Amino acid sequence: MSSINLQDVPSQATLQALWGQAWPKGMPTAPQYPLGELPLTSYLRHWATVTPNQPAVIYYGYELSFAELDRLSDAMARLLQSKGVGAGDRVAVFLPNCPQFHLAFYGILKLGAVHVPVGPMSKSYELLHELQDSGAKLMITLDAFMPVVRQVRAQTELGEVLVTGYADVHASDPVLPLPEAMRAPRQYCDDALELMPALTQWLNHEPWLAADSLDGLAALNYTGGTTGLPKGCMHSQRDMLYTAAANCGVAIQNAPDTVFLSFFLQSWIAGENAGLIFHVFCGKPLVLLSRWDPVAVLQAVARYRVTSMVMTVDSALELLDRPEFLKHDLSSLRQPRVVSFMKKLSLGDRVRWRERQGSNLVESAWGMTETHTSDTFTTGLQQVDFDLKSTPVFIGLPVPGTEFRICDFDSREVLPLGASGELCIRTPSLFKGYWRQPQATAAVMSGNWFHTGDIGMIDADGFLHYLGRRKEMIKVKGMSVFPMEIEAVLGRHDLVLGSGVVALADERQGEVPVAFVQLRPDCAVPDVAQVLRDWCEASMASYKVPRLRLVEGLPVTATGKVDKKVLLQWLAAEGSAAPT
Repeated sequence: MSSINLQDVPSQATLQALWGQAWPKGMPTAPQYPLGELPLTSYLRHWATVTPNQPAVIYYGYELSFAELDRLSDAMARLLQSKGVGAGDRVAVFLPNCPQFHLAFYGILKLGAVHVPVGPMSKSYELLHELQDSGAKLMITLDAFMPVVRQVRAQTELGEVLVTGYADVHASDPVLPLPEAMRAPRQYCDDALELMPALTQWLNHEPWLAADSLDGLAALNYTGGTTGLPKGCMHSQRDMLYTAAANCGVAIQNAPDTVFLSFFLQSWIAGENAGLIFHVFCGKPLVLLSRWDPVAVLQAVARYRVTSMVMTVDSALELLDRPEFLKHDLSSLRQPRVVSFMKKLSLGDRVRWRERQGSNLVESAWGMTETHTSDTFTTGLQQVDFDLKSTPVFIGLPVPGTEFRICDFDSREVLPLGASGELCIRTPSLFKGYWRQPQATAAVMSGNWFHTGDIGMIDADGFLHYLGRRKEMIKVKGMSVFPMEIEAVLGRHDLVLGSGVVALADERQGEVPVAFVQLRPDCAVPDVAQVLRDWCEASMASYKVPRLRLVEGLPVTATGKVDKKVLLQWLAAEGSAAPT
Protein backbone atom coordinates (compact mmCIF):
# COMPACT_ATOMS: atom_id res chain seq x y z
CA MET A 1 0.00 0.00 0.00
CA SER A 2 1.03 3.61 -0.57
CA SER A 3 2.18 5.88 2.26
CA ILE A 4 0.63 8.93 0.58
CA ASN A 5 -1.44 11.13 2.91
CA LEU A 6 -4.99 10.94 1.60
CA GLN A 7 -5.61 14.52 2.72
CA ASP A 8 -2.90 15.86 0.44
CA VAL A 9 -3.67 17.04 -3.07
CA PRO A 10 -1.46 14.87 -5.29
CA SER A 11 0.80 16.47 -7.87
CA GLN A 12 1.12 14.86 -11.29
CA ALA A 13 4.60 13.75 -10.25
CA THR A 14 3.07 11.97 -7.25
CA LEU A 15 0.50 10.27 -9.46
CA GLN A 16 3.18 9.23 -11.95
CA ALA A 17 5.15 7.68 -9.10
CA LEU A 18 2.08 5.76 -7.91
CA TRP A 19 1.35 4.52 -11.41
CA GLY A 20 4.98 3.40 -11.73
CA GLN A 21 4.75 1.42 -8.47
CA ALA A 22 1.47 -0.22 -9.56
CA TRP A 23 2.58 -0.95 -13.14
CA PRO A 24 2.28 -4.66 -14.03
CA LYS A 25 5.60 -6.39 -14.64
CA GLY A 26 6.45 -6.87 -18.28
CA MET A 27 4.01 -4.21 -19.54
CA PRO A 28 5.56 -1.50 -21.75
CA THR A 29 5.74 1.89 -20.04
CA ALA A 30 5.89 3.91 -23.26
CA PRO A 31 3.85 3.86 -26.49
CA GLN A 32 5.10 1.20 -28.92
CA TYR A 33 5.52 2.34 -32.55
CA PRO A 34 6.62 -0.57 -34.79
CA LEU A 35 7.55 1.80 -37.65
CA GLY A 36 7.89 5.09 -35.81
CA GLU A 37 5.53 8.07 -35.72
CA LEU A 38 4.27 7.96 -39.29
CA PRO A 39 0.76 8.40 -40.74
CA LEU A 40 -1.38 5.28 -40.74
CA THR A 41 -1.35 5.41 -44.52
CA SER A 42 2.44 5.01 -44.38
CA TYR A 43 1.95 1.97 -42.17
CA LEU A 44 -0.42 0.56 -44.78
CA ARG A 45 2.07 1.22 -47.59
CA HIS A 46 4.83 -0.48 -45.58
CA TRP A 47 2.88 -3.68 -44.97
CA ALA A 48 1.69 -3.68 -48.59
CA THR A 49 5.34 -3.69 -49.61
CA VAL A 50 6.80 -6.05 -46.99
CA THR A 51 3.90 -8.52 -46.65
CA PRO A 52 1.82 -7.85 -49.77
CA ASN A 53 -0.10 -11.13 -49.71
CA GLN A 54 -0.93 -11.04 -46.01
CA PRO A 55 -4.71 -10.75 -45.60
CA ALA A 56 -5.66 -7.34 -44.26
CA VAL A 57 -9.41 -8.01 -44.10
CA ILE A 58 -11.21 -11.36 -44.07
CA TYR A 59 -14.95 -11.00 -44.58
CA TYR A 60 -17.02 -14.20 -44.56
CA GLY A 61 -14.44 -15.82 -46.83
CA TYR A 62 -13.72 -12.79 -49.01
CA GLU A 63 -10.10 -11.71 -48.49
CA LEU A 64 -8.47 -8.36 -49.15
CA SER A 65 -4.68 -8.39 -48.92
CA PHE A 66 -2.56 -5.50 -47.67
CA ALA A 67 -1.36 -4.91 -51.24
CA GLU A 68 -4.94 -4.82 -52.52
CA LEU A 69 -6.09 -2.54 -49.71
CA ASP A 70 -3.24 -0.15 -50.48
CA ARG A 71 -3.89 -0.23 -54.23
CA LEU A 72 -7.67 0.14 -53.96
CA SER A 73 -7.42 2.95 -51.42
CA ASP A 74 -5.05 4.70 -53.84
CA ALA A 75 -7.78 4.36 -56.45
CA MET A 76 -10.31 5.68 -53.93
CA ALA A 77 -8.20 8.79 -53.36
CA ARG A 78 -7.99 9.38 -57.12
CA LEU A 79 -11.73 8.80 -57.56
CA LEU A 80 -12.59 11.26 -54.80
CA GLN A 81 -10.21 13.80 -56.27
CA SER A 82 -11.86 13.41 -59.67
CA LYS A 83 -15.18 14.29 -58.03
CA GLY A 84 -13.81 17.55 -56.69
CA VAL A 85 -12.86 16.41 -53.20
CA GLY A 86 -9.65 17.95 -51.90
CA ALA A 87 -7.63 18.24 -48.72
CA GLY A 88 -9.81 19.32 -45.82
CA ASP A 89 -13.10 18.45 -47.53
CA ARG A 90 -15.43 16.25 -45.51
CA VAL A 91 -16.52 12.87 -46.89
CA ALA A 92 -19.41 11.08 -45.18
CA VAL A 93 -19.14 7.29 -44.88
CA PHE A 94 -22.61 5.83 -44.30
CA LEU A 95 -21.77 2.13 -44.37
CA PRO A 96 -22.11 -0.98 -42.22
CA ASN A 97 -19.05 -3.10 -41.46
CA CYS A 98 -17.64 -4.17 -44.83
CA PRO A 99 -14.30 -4.07 -46.69
CA GLN A 100 -15.50 -1.02 -48.65
CA PHE A 101 -15.34 0.89 -45.36
CA HIS A 102 -11.57 0.26 -45.30
CA LEU A 103 -11.17 1.48 -48.87
CA ALA A 104 -13.09 4.65 -48.00
CA PHE A 105 -11.24 5.28 -44.75
CA TYR A 106 -7.72 4.93 -46.14
CA GLY A 107 -8.57 6.62 -49.45
CA ILE A 108 -9.93 9.64 -47.57
CA LEU A 109 -6.84 9.81 -45.36
CA LYS A 110 -4.47 9.52 -48.34
CA LEU A 111 -6.21 12.44 -50.03
CA GLY A 112 -5.91 14.55 -46.90
CA ALA A 113 -9.71 14.82 -46.76
CA VAL A 114 -11.76 14.33 -43.59
CA HIS A 115 -13.47 11.06 -42.68
CA VAL A 116 -17.03 11.57 -41.34
CA PRO A 117 -18.49 8.21 -40.21
CA VAL A 118 -22.28 8.01 -39.91
CA GLY A 119 -23.89 5.23 -37.85
CA PRO A 120 -25.51 2.66 -40.15
CA MET A 121 -28.67 2.67 -38.02
CA SER A 122 -29.16 6.41 -38.51
CA LYS A 123 -32.51 7.65 -39.74
CA SER A 124 -33.19 10.82 -41.69
CA TYR A 125 -33.05 13.30 -38.81
CA GLU A 126 -29.70 12.00 -37.56
CA LEU A 127 -28.21 11.70 -41.04
CA LEU A 128 -29.31 15.22 -41.97
CA HIS A 129 -27.76 16.69 -38.84
CA GLU A 130 -24.33 15.16 -39.47
CA LEU A 131 -24.34 16.04 -43.17
CA GLN A 132 -25.38 19.62 -42.55
CA ASP A 133 -23.11 20.11 -39.54
CA SER A 134 -20.02 18.65 -41.25
CA GLY A 135 -20.76 20.20 -44.64
CA ALA A 136 -19.88 16.88 -46.26
CA LYS A 137 -19.15 17.27 -49.96
CA LEU A 138 -19.54 13.61 -50.93
CA MET A 139 -21.01 10.46 -49.43
CA ILE A 140 -20.16 6.78 -49.72
CA THR A 141 -23.09 4.57 -48.77
CA LEU A 142 -24.82 1.20 -49.10
CA ASP A 143 -27.52 0.51 -51.67
CA ALA A 144 -29.98 -0.40 -48.91
CA PHE A 145 -29.42 3.01 -47.26
CA MET A 146 -30.30 5.05 -50.34
CA PRO A 147 -33.97 5.59 -49.36
CA VAL A 148 -32.80 7.44 -46.23
CA VAL A 149 -30.21 9.39 -48.24
CA ARG A 150 -32.87 10.48 -50.72
CA GLN A 151 -35.00 11.91 -47.91
CA VAL A 152 -32.33 14.45 -46.96
CA ARG A 153 -30.01 14.86 -49.95
CA ALA A 154 -31.61 18.07 -51.27
CA GLN A 155 -31.04 19.75 -47.91
CA THR A 156 -27.28 19.06 -47.88
CA GLU A 157 -24.13 20.13 -49.70
CA LEU A 158 -23.60 16.67 -51.19
CA GLY A 159 -22.40 16.89 -54.75
CA GLU A 160 -22.05 13.17 -55.36
CA VAL A 161 -23.13 9.92 -53.76
CA LEU A 162 -21.11 6.74 -54.31
CA VAL A 163 -22.99 3.53 -53.68
CA THR A 164 -21.95 -0.07 -53.07
CA GLY A 165 -23.54 -3.24 -51.72
CA TYR A 166 -22.75 -6.35 -49.74
CA ALA A 167 -22.86 -8.36 -52.97
CA ASP A 168 -19.88 -6.39 -54.31
CA VAL A 169 -17.56 -8.22 -51.90
CA HIS A 170 -19.30 -11.58 -51.48
CA ALA A 171 -17.10 -14.63 -51.38
CA SER A 172 -18.19 -17.09 -54.05
CA ASP A 173 -18.52 -19.69 -51.30
CA PRO A 174 -19.01 -18.01 -47.88
CA VAL A 175 -17.28 -19.86 -45.06
CA LEU A 176 -19.27 -18.23 -42.24
CA PRO A 177 -23.05 -17.87 -41.89
CA LEU A 178 -24.22 -14.72 -43.67
CA PRO A 179 -26.58 -12.32 -41.88
CA GLU A 180 -29.95 -11.92 -43.56
CA ALA A 181 -29.17 -8.38 -44.75
CA MET A 182 -26.18 -9.68 -46.70
CA ARG A 183 -28.41 -12.07 -48.65
CA ALA A 184 -30.57 -9.28 -50.06
CA PRO A 185 -30.48 -8.76 -53.85
CA ARG A 186 -28.21 -5.97 -55.08
CA GLN A 187 -30.05 -2.69 -55.63
CA TYR A 188 -28.78 -0.44 -58.41
CA CYS A 189 -29.42 3.27 -58.08
CA ASP A 190 -29.83 5.68 -60.97
CA ASP A 191 -29.16 8.66 -58.71
CA ALA A 192 -25.76 7.47 -57.41
CA LEU A 193 -22.43 6.39 -58.89
CA GLU A 194 -21.53 2.70 -58.50
CA LEU A 195 -18.39 2.68 -56.35
CA MET A 196 -16.59 -0.54 -57.27
CA PRO A 197 -16.80 -0.13 -61.08
CA ALA A 198 -15.75 3.51 -60.72
CA LEU A 199 -12.63 2.46 -58.80
CA THR A 200 -11.40 0.18 -61.59
CA GLN A 201 -10.62 3.07 -63.94
CA TRP A 202 -8.17 4.48 -61.38
CA LEU A 203 -6.22 1.28 -60.68
CA ASN A 204 -3.54 1.35 -63.35
CA HIS A 205 -1.56 4.29 -62.02
CA GLU A 206 1.63 4.86 -60.09
CA PRO A 207 1.31 4.55 -56.29
CA TRP A 208 -0.55 7.52 -54.85
CA LEU A 209 1.63 10.11 -53.15
CA ALA A 210 -0.39 10.70 -50.01
CA ALA A 211 -1.26 14.30 -49.18
CA ASP A 212 -2.06 13.44 -45.58
CA SER A 213 -0.16 14.41 -42.44
CA LEU A 214 -0.02 13.33 -38.84
CA ASP A 215 -1.48 16.56 -37.51
CA GLY A 216 -3.99 17.67 -40.13
CA LEU A 217 -7.71 17.20 -39.51
CA ALA A 218 -8.42 13.57 -40.45
CA ALA A 219 -11.80 12.68 -38.94
CA LEU A 220 -14.95 14.11 -37.43
CA ASN A 221 -16.21 11.50 -34.97
CA TYR A 222 -19.65 12.54 -33.76
CA THR A 223 -20.63 12.30 -30.14
CA GLY A 224 -23.43 13.74 -28.09
CA GLY A 225 -23.31 16.04 -25.10
CA THR A 226 -25.22 18.39 -22.87
CA THR A 227 -26.17 20.52 -25.87
CA GLY A 228 -28.24 17.61 -27.19
CA LEU A 229 -27.37 17.11 -30.83
CA PRO A 230 -24.15 15.23 -31.62
CA LYS A 231 -20.97 17.27 -31.96
CA GLY A 232 -18.09 16.48 -34.30
CA CYS A 233 -14.87 15.65 -32.45
CA MET A 234 -11.90 16.75 -34.53
CA HIS A 235 -9.20 14.08 -34.66
CA SER A 236 -5.90 13.75 -36.49
CA GLN A 237 -3.96 10.72 -37.66
CA ARG A 238 -1.56 11.36 -34.76
CA ASP A 239 -4.50 10.76 -32.39
CA MET A 240 -5.28 7.48 -34.15
CA LEU A 241 -1.64 6.40 -34.24
CA TYR A 242 -0.97 7.22 -30.59
CA THR A 243 -4.09 5.31 -29.50
CA ALA A 244 -2.76 2.21 -31.26
CA ALA A 245 0.79 2.70 -29.94
CA ALA A 246 -0.36 3.35 -26.38
CA ASN A 247 -2.49 0.19 -26.39
CA CYS A 248 0.13 -1.96 -28.09
CA GLY A 249 1.38 -4.33 -25.41
CA VAL A 250 -1.01 -3.30 -22.66
CA ALA A 251 -4.29 -4.07 -24.39
CA ILE A 252 -3.46 -5.46 -27.83
CA GLN A 253 -0.71 -7.97 -28.53
CA ASN A 254 1.33 -7.69 -31.70
CA ALA A 255 2.88 -11.12 -32.01
CA PRO A 256 3.84 -12.90 -35.26
CA ASP A 257 0.66 -14.99 -35.15
CA THR A 258 -1.74 -12.19 -34.11
CA VAL A 259 -5.16 -12.29 -35.79
CA PHE A 260 -7.83 -9.75 -34.85
CA LEU A 261 -11.60 -10.17 -34.93
CA SER A 262 -14.08 -7.32 -34.75
CA PHE A 263 -17.83 -6.96 -35.04
CA PHE A 264 -18.10 -3.52 -33.42
CA LEU A 265 -19.57 -0.91 -35.75
CA GLN A 266 -16.70 0.83 -37.53
CA SER A 267 -18.62 4.10 -37.34
CA TRP A 268 -18.14 4.06 -33.54
CA ILE A 269 -14.83 5.29 -32.18
CA ALA A 270 -14.22 1.88 -30.52
CA GLY A 271 -15.05 0.15 -33.80
CA GLU A 272 -12.77 2.50 -35.69
CA ASN A 273 -9.91 1.44 -33.43
CA ALA A 274 -10.73 -2.27 -33.41
CA GLY A 275 -11.81 -2.59 -37.04
CA LEU A 276 -9.87 0.01 -39.04
CA ILE A 277 -6.73 1.05 -37.17
CA PHE A 278 -5.19 -1.57 -34.88
CA HIS A 279 -4.72 -4.32 -37.48
CA VAL A 280 -3.13 -1.96 -40.03
CA PHE A 281 -0.90 -0.49 -37.31
CA CYS A 282 0.26 -4.03 -36.45
CA GLY A 283 0.27 -5.36 -40.03
CA LYS A 284 -1.91 -8.33 -39.08
CA PRO A 285 -5.14 -9.88 -40.44
CA LEU A 286 -8.57 -8.74 -39.30
CA VAL A 287 -11.57 -11.06 -39.39
CA LEU A 288 -14.44 -8.62 -39.88
CA LEU A 289 -18.08 -9.41 -39.19
CA SER A 290 -20.95 -7.18 -40.19
CA ARG A 291 -22.68 -7.70 -36.85
CA TRP A 292 -22.60 -9.75 -33.66
CA ASP A 293 -23.38 -13.39 -34.35
CA PRO A 294 -22.26 -15.97 -31.75
CA VAL A 295 -22.20 -18.83 -34.26
CA ALA A 296 -20.10 -16.85 -36.74
CA VAL A 297 -17.73 -15.72 -33.96
CA LEU A 298 -17.12 -19.26 -32.73
CA GLN A 299 -16.55 -20.54 -36.24
CA ALA A 300 -14.27 -17.62 -37.13
CA VAL A 301 -12.09 -17.97 -34.03
CA ALA A 302 -11.58 -21.66 -34.72
CA ARG A 303 -11.10 -21.32 -38.49
CA TYR A 304 -8.72 -18.33 -38.52
CA ARG A 305 -7.01 -18.93 -35.15
CA VAL A 306 -8.10 -15.54 -33.83
CA THR A 307 -5.93 -14.32 -30.96
CA SER A 308 -7.44 -10.94 -30.13
CA MET A 309 -11.05 -9.75 -29.96
CA VAL A 310 -13.27 -7.48 -27.89
CA MET A 311 -16.83 -8.37 -26.87
CA THR A 312 -19.46 -7.04 -24.55
CA VAL A 313 -19.83 -8.96 -21.31
CA ASP A 314 -23.23 -10.10 -22.55
CA SER A 315 -21.71 -11.41 -25.77
CA ALA A 316 -19.11 -13.41 -23.84
CA LEU A 317 -21.81 -14.95 -21.66
CA GLU A 318 -23.87 -15.76 -24.73
CA LEU A 319 -20.89 -17.63 -26.19
CA LEU A 320 -20.45 -19.57 -22.97
CA ASP A 321 -24.08 -20.63 -23.05
CA ARG A 322 -23.93 -21.87 -26.63
CA PRO A 323 -23.85 -25.67 -26.91
CA GLU A 324 -21.20 -25.28 -29.65
CA PHE A 325 -18.76 -23.50 -27.33
CA LEU A 326 -16.85 -26.62 -26.31
CA LYS A 327 -17.07 -28.10 -29.81
CA HIS A 328 -14.82 -25.43 -31.33
CA ASP A 329 -11.08 -25.09 -30.79
CA LEU A 330 -10.81 -21.66 -29.17
CA SER A 331 -7.33 -22.18 -27.76
CA SER A 332 -5.84 -19.47 -29.99
CA LEU A 333 -7.56 -16.73 -27.93
CA ARG A 334 -4.83 -15.39 -25.66
CA GLN A 335 -6.40 -12.33 -24.16
CA PRO A 336 -10.08 -11.88 -25.00
CA ARG A 337 -11.33 -8.51 -23.77
CA VAL A 338 -14.79 -7.44 -22.73
CA VAL A 339 -16.52 -4.12 -22.23
CA SER A 340 -19.32 -3.47 -19.75
CA PHE A 341 -22.32 -2.06 -21.56
CA MET A 342 -25.37 -3.90 -20.27
CA LYS A 343 -23.66 -5.48 -17.28
CA LYS A 344 -20.34 -5.58 -15.47
CA LEU A 345 -17.93 -8.49 -15.68
CA SER A 346 -18.18 -10.58 -12.51
CA LEU A 347 -15.75 -12.96 -10.91
CA GLY A 348 -18.12 -15.84 -11.59
CA ASP A 349 -18.22 -14.93 -15.29
CA ARG A 350 -14.43 -14.95 -15.46
CA VAL A 351 -14.12 -18.24 -13.61
CA ARG A 352 -16.60 -19.87 -15.94
CA TRP A 353 -14.73 -18.56 -19.02
CA ARG A 354 -11.37 -19.55 -17.59
CA GLU A 355 -12.56 -23.09 -16.87
CA ARG A 356 -14.04 -23.54 -20.35
CA GLN A 357 -11.62 -21.62 -22.59
CA GLY A 358 -8.44 -21.37 -20.54
CA SER A 359 -7.74 -17.63 -20.60
CA ASN A 360 -8.78 -14.68 -18.46
CA LEU A 361 -11.47 -12.35 -19.67
CA VAL A 362 -9.81 -8.95 -19.35
CA GLU A 363 -12.03 -5.93 -19.05
CA SER A 364 -11.29 -3.09 -21.43
CA ALA A 365 -11.53 0.01 -19.36
CA TRP A 366 -12.47 3.66 -19.94
CA GLY A 367 -12.50 6.06 -22.87
CA MET A 368 -14.47 8.70 -24.75
CA THR A 369 -14.88 9.81 -28.34
CA GLU A 370 -13.08 13.03 -27.45
CA THR A 371 -9.99 11.05 -26.41
CA HIS A 372 -10.22 8.45 -29.17
CA THR A 373 -11.13 6.02 -26.34
CA SER A 374 -8.97 3.14 -25.00
CA ASP A 375 -7.41 5.44 -22.38
CA THR A 376 -6.93 3.01 -19.48
CA PHE A 377 -6.06 -0.67 -19.19
CA THR A 378 -6.43 -3.53 -16.72
CA THR A 379 -4.17 -6.11 -18.39
CA GLY A 380 -1.75 -7.70 -15.94
CA LEU A 381 -3.93 -6.84 -12.96
CA GLN A 382 -5.77 -10.18 -12.89
CA GLN A 383 -3.56 -11.96 -10.36
CA VAL A 384 -5.98 -13.47 -7.80
CA ASP A 385 -8.60 -11.45 -9.72
CA PHE A 386 -7.37 -8.19 -8.20
CA ASP A 387 -9.14 -6.09 -10.83
CA LEU A 388 -12.60 -7.56 -10.21
CA LYS A 389 -12.23 -7.50 -6.44
CA SER A 390 -11.32 -3.80 -6.46
CA THR A 391 -14.41 -1.69 -5.95
CA PRO A 392 -16.10 0.53 -6.92
CA VAL A 393 -15.84 0.11 -10.70
CA PHE A 394 -12.16 -0.47 -11.42
CA ILE A 395 -10.70 0.89 -14.64
CA GLY A 396 -7.04 0.24 -13.94
CA LEU A 397 -4.18 2.50 -14.98
CA PRO A 398 -3.65 5.10 -17.72
CA VAL A 399 -2.23 3.76 -20.96
CA PRO A 400 1.39 4.86 -21.50
CA GLY A 401 1.61 8.60 -22.15
CA THR A 402 -1.82 9.47 -20.72
CA GLU A 403 -2.50 11.18 -17.39
CA PHE A 404 -5.56 11.60 -15.16
CA ARG A 405 -6.56 13.69 -12.20
CA ILE A 406 -9.75 14.24 -10.20
CA CYS A 407 -11.15 17.75 -9.92
CA ASP A 408 -14.05 19.48 -8.22
CA PHE A 409 -16.83 19.86 -10.77
CA ASP A 410 -17.40 23.53 -9.98
CA SER A 411 -14.06 25.01 -8.90
CA ARG A 412 -11.95 22.64 -11.02
CA GLU A 413 -9.48 22.41 -8.14
CA VAL A 414 -7.58 19.11 -7.93
CA LEU A 415 -8.95 16.83 -5.21
CA PRO A 416 -7.09 14.49 -2.82
CA LEU A 417 -6.69 10.78 -3.44
CA GLY A 418 -9.80 8.84 -2.54
CA ALA A 419 -12.12 11.77 -3.20
CA SER A 420 -14.76 11.51 -5.90
CA GLY A 421 -15.05 14.26 -8.47
CA GLU A 422 -14.74 14.99 -12.16
CA LEU A 423 -12.52 12.65 -14.13
CA CYS A 424 -10.06 14.80 -16.10
CA ILE A 425 -7.58 13.58 -18.69
CA ARG A 426 -4.51 14.82 -20.53
CA THR A 427 -3.52 12.65 -23.48
CA PRO A 428 -1.77 12.92 -26.87
CA SER A 429 -4.96 11.58 -28.52
CA LEU A 430 -7.17 14.36 -27.17
CA PHE A 431 -9.46 15.86 -29.79
CA LYS A 432 -8.65 19.25 -31.27
CA GLY A 433 -12.03 20.60 -30.33
CA TYR A 434 -15.67 20.31 -31.34
CA TRP A 435 -16.20 21.10 -35.00
CA ARG A 436 -17.30 24.73 -35.40
CA GLN A 437 -18.19 24.95 -31.70
CA PRO A 438 -15.43 26.96 -29.95
CA GLN A 439 -17.60 27.77 -26.95
CA ALA A 440 -18.47 24.13 -26.35
CA THR A 441 -14.77 23.30 -26.67
CA ALA A 442 -13.74 26.00 -24.20
CA ALA A 443 -16.33 24.75 -21.71
CA VAL A 444 -14.63 21.35 -21.36
CA MET A 445 -11.00 22.44 -21.50
CA SER A 446 -8.70 23.82 -18.80
CA GLY A 447 -5.33 24.33 -20.37
CA ASN A 448 -4.55 20.99 -21.95
CA TRP A 449 -6.81 19.07 -19.56
CA PHE A 450 -10.15 17.75 -20.74
CA HIS A 451 -13.00 17.78 -18.22
CA THR A 452 -15.07 14.71 -19.01
CA GLY A 453 -18.21 15.38 -16.98
CA ASP A 454 -17.89 11.84 -15.62
CA ILE A 455 -17.41 11.02 -11.96
CA GLY A 456 -14.21 9.24 -10.98
CA MET A 457 -11.76 8.56 -8.16
CA ILE A 458 -8.06 7.74 -7.84
CA ASP A 459 -7.31 5.55 -4.84
CA ALA A 460 -4.29 5.63 -2.55
CA ASP A 461 -2.38 3.24 -4.83
CA GLY A 462 -3.04 5.25 -7.97
CA PHE A 463 -5.70 3.01 -9.49
CA LEU A 464 -8.55 4.67 -11.36
CA HIS A 465 -12.21 4.07 -10.55
CA TYR A 466 -15.27 5.10 -12.56
CA LEU A 467 -18.28 6.11 -10.48
CA GLY A 468 -20.85 7.04 -13.06
CA ARG A 469 -21.96 9.66 -15.55
CA ARG A 470 -22.83 13.09 -14.37
CA LYS A 471 -24.27 13.93 -17.75
CA GLU A 472 -27.69 12.72 -18.69
CA MET A 473 -26.37 10.28 -21.25
CA ILE A 474 -28.34 7.04 -21.46
CA LYS A 475 -26.66 3.75 -22.42
CA VAL A 476 -28.90 1.40 -24.41
CA LYS A 477 -27.06 -1.86 -25.07
CA GLY A 478 -23.83 0.10 -24.85
CA MET A 479 -24.92 2.75 -27.35
CA SER A 480 -25.08 6.38 -26.26
CA VAL A 481 -28.45 8.10 -26.28
CA PHE A 482 -28.70 11.77 -25.41
CA PRO A 483 -32.00 13.05 -23.98
CA MET A 484 -31.89 16.44 -25.68
CA GLU A 485 -31.53 14.76 -29.08
CA ILE A 486 -34.77 12.84 -28.47
CA GLU A 487 -36.40 15.98 -27.12
CA ALA A 488 -35.38 17.85 -30.26
CA VAL A 489 -37.00 15.18 -32.46
CA LEU A 490 -40.22 15.20 -30.42
CA GLY A 491 -40.23 18.99 -30.46
CA ARG A 492 -40.42 18.98 -34.24
CA HIS A 493 -43.86 17.33 -34.13
CA ASP A 494 -46.82 19.70 -34.31
CA LEU A 495 -48.68 17.89 -31.51
CA VAL A 496 -45.90 18.27 -28.92
CA LEU A 497 -45.73 21.25 -26.61
CA GLY A 498 -42.74 20.03 -24.62
CA SER A 499 -40.93 16.94 -23.40
CA GLY A 500 -38.35 15.68 -20.96
CA VAL A 501 -36.34 12.47 -21.35
CA VAL A 502 -34.78 10.45 -18.54
CA ALA A 503 -33.29 6.96 -18.15
CA LEU A 504 -35.05 3.88 -16.88
CA ALA A 505 -32.99 0.87 -15.75
CA ASP A 506 -33.70 -2.21 -17.87
CA GLU A 507 -32.36 -5.72 -17.24
CA ARG A 508 -32.16 -6.57 -20.94
CA GLN A 509 -30.82 -3.33 -22.40
CA GLY A 510 -29.06 -1.71 -19.47
CA GLU A 511 -31.09 1.47 -19.76
CA VAL A 512 -33.92 2.73 -21.94
CA PRO A 513 -35.05 6.32 -22.58
CA VAL A 514 -38.44 7.39 -21.29
CA ALA A 515 -40.00 10.58 -22.69
CA PHE A 516 -42.55 12.54 -20.69
CA VAL A 517 -44.54 14.44 -23.32
CA GLN A 518 -46.90 17.36 -22.88
CA LEU A 519 -49.25 17.73 -25.85
CA ARG A 520 -50.64 20.94 -27.25
CA PRO A 521 -53.99 21.91 -25.66
CA ASP A 522 -55.90 21.57 -28.93
CA CYS A 523 -54.66 18.04 -29.63
CA ALA A 524 -57.54 15.79 -30.66
CA VAL A 525 -55.69 13.09 -32.56
CA PRO A 526 -56.78 9.53 -31.75
CA ASP A 527 -54.02 7.19 -30.52
CA VAL A 528 -51.55 10.07 -30.30
CA ALA A 529 -49.01 7.91 -28.49
CA GLN A 530 -48.75 5.62 -31.52
CA VAL A 531 -48.47 8.65 -33.80
CA LEU A 532 -45.51 9.91 -31.77
CA ARG A 533 -43.91 6.45 -31.68
CA ASP A 534 -44.15 6.26 -35.47
CA TRP A 535 -42.62 9.73 -35.69
CA CYS A 536 -39.68 8.73 -33.53
CA GLU A 537 -39.15 5.43 -35.35
CA ALA A 538 -39.03 7.27 -38.67
CA SER A 539 -36.60 9.90 -37.35
CA MET A 540 -33.99 8.05 -35.32
CA ALA A 541 -32.25 4.73 -34.79
CA SER A 542 -34.41 2.09 -33.11
CA TYR A 543 -32.35 1.98 -29.90
CA LYS A 544 -33.07 5.68 -29.32
CA VAL A 545 -36.86 5.44 -29.64
CA PRO A 546 -38.24 6.25 -26.18
CA ARG A 547 -41.02 4.77 -24.15
CA LEU A 548 -43.70 7.44 -23.89
CA ARG A 549 -45.55 8.90 -20.94
CA LEU A 550 -48.21 11.49 -21.83
CA VAL A 551 -48.66 14.10 -19.09
CA GLU A 552 -50.92 17.08 -18.62
CA GLY A 553 -48.03 19.32 -17.62
CA LEU A 554 -44.26 19.15 -17.21
CA PRO A 555 -42.59 20.17 -13.94
CA VAL A 556 -40.20 23.11 -14.35
CA THR A 557 -37.38 24.61 -12.32
CA ALA A 558 -37.12 28.26 -11.30
CA THR A 559 -35.25 28.96 -14.51
CA GLY A 560 -38.01 27.45 -16.64
CA LYS A 561 -36.25 24.20 -17.50
CA VAL A 562 -37.92 20.80 -17.22
CA ASP A 563 -37.22 19.46 -13.74
CA LYS A 564 -35.88 15.99 -14.45
CA LYS A 565 -35.50 15.13 -10.79
CA VAL A 566 -39.29 15.22 -10.58
CA LEU A 567 -39.57 13.14 -13.76
CA LEU A 568 -37.35 10.49 -12.18
CA GLN A 569 -39.58 10.52 -9.10
CA TRP A 570 -42.60 10.04 -11.34
CA LEU A 571 -40.84 7.18 -13.06
CA ALA A 572 -40.01 5.55 -9.74
CA ALA A 573 -43.60 5.79 -8.63
CA GLU A 574 -44.78 4.83 -12.12
CA GLY A 575 -48.33 5.70 -11.11
CA SER A 576 -47.80 9.45 -11.01
CA ALA A 577 -47.62 9.77 -14.79
CA ALA A 578 -50.13 8.77 -17.40
CA PRO A 579 -49.78 5.17 -18.65
CA THR A 580 -47.68 4.33 -21.71
